[in-house]
Amino acid sequence: MLLLLLLGIVQARRIGGLRGRVDRLTRGVEGQSLDAVLDAHLDKVLEVSRELDTLSARAAVQEAIGRRSIQRVGLVRFNPFEDTGGNQSFAIALIDGAGSGVVISSLHSRTGTRIYAKGVSEGRADGALSQEETDALARALATPAPSSPARRTDRDRVPERA
Repeated sequence: MLLLLLLGIVQARRIGGLRGRVDRLTRGVEGQSLDAVLDAHLDKVLEVSRELDTLSARAAVQEAIGRRSIQRVGLVRFNPFEDTGGNQSFAIALIDGAGSGVVISSLHSRTGTRIYAKGVSEGRADGALSQEETDALARALATPAPSSPARRTDRDRVPERA
């Protein structure tokens, strides 16, 4: 009889400990069973997973758009005519991540300014380039294109402010 009483006390303590653990798991959720709490957590995890998939798809689209944006720029200022002062003329190359874009030239003289544009595809101009345009394109192509966040290494990351 004493043994049964002792076993009953031990079992009551174990049940009390288990009840405390269940209460901690279901903290903040009054009147719900552990199954209901776990189901709610699982639903939330699945929702977050779907949102992550959506954000990943959107990031891929933005990365593709970013590769087609101007990423490298080369600028050369020069004076093409002896009768004008200063380097008011220029050639600028605006190139995307694939090496395609445009070279724009502006020739300034006393009588006016002329602007020319020439296409660039995969690092090669569609037409003949002047020496200044060639230099601007070379400068742009020599500039490394920024890497995408997915491909960056730890050394590429900007340190956070303390």
